[in-house]
Amino acid sequence: MNSGLHFTGGEPFLNYDLLVKAVRTAHDLRIPSTFVETNAFWCTDDHNTKTKLLQLKGAGLQGILISVNPFILEQIPFERTERAVRVARGIFRENVIPYQEFFYSQFKRLGIKDALSFTHYLEKTDIEDLYGNVELLPMGRAVYRLAHLYRTYPPDQFFGESCQDELSRGWHFHIDNHCNYMTGYCGGISLGDGRDINSLCQGIDLDERPIVKALVTDLKELFQVGVERFDYKQREDGYVSKCHLCIDVRKHIADRTDEFRELRPREFYLHLY
Repeated sequence: MNSGLHFTGGEPFLNYDLLVKAVRTAHDLRIPSTFVETNAFWCTDDHNTKTKLLQLKGAGLQGILISVNPFILEQIPFERTERAVRVARGIFRENVIPYQEFFYSQFKRLGIKDALSFTHYLEKTDIEDLYGNVELLPMGRAVYRLAHLYRTYPPDQFFGESCQDELSRGWHFHIDNHCNYMTGYCGGISLGDGRDINSLCQGIDLDERPIVKALVTDLKELFQVGVERFDYKQREDGYVSKCHLCIDVRKHIADRTDEFRELRPREFYLHLY
């Protein structure tokens, strides 16, 4: 059973007052293990950083995860990330997680202070460091922007695989700002209204969500729906993962019809690339 709550995004600190209200509400409801995730864009000076974190702790926040990776680094000066970690550790002690620790240590070792493009980051490092040392999920926008980092395969490489484990797990799920319930990191797939958890716990009717039904059966089923009903054409350059195949077919379908209520939120597909 899930016993914790994290506020993530996007970026929760873009609406700081709402974040404080959400933390206070979670505290009043006695929800345990409440923490927030941030890219530290707002940590421009020590005083502002400490003031906000102390206010959040006073509202009931118990910890913080600070995102650290080369893609965040493209937009956020690393000095702000370092400040967030340093100040937060003085307030939340051991409940501070630089994620990922590999990149945090690497950026410090390289003496980085400002923002840095991914291209320049690769010039400073060994691309092999990304393999085996860090968690880089080949899904979402990453499969389009970072496909050159991976080996690609034809679609039938992933036929016979399903997403049943990802879509049925209950130990880590998200509810987006449109109240869509999605498991794990499967963006753009809504299993229902997150405000009606009791109903979701009783299961969903797969006949009412044919895209989900295809995904929990065989990725070949989803591919065939895309090809036969919506004239999907496979990518000539292939796919880096089953998630790449899944999201590419889903986007193609979502661009052509809104009949599948599980393909939510629509904004996910409109801004994918």
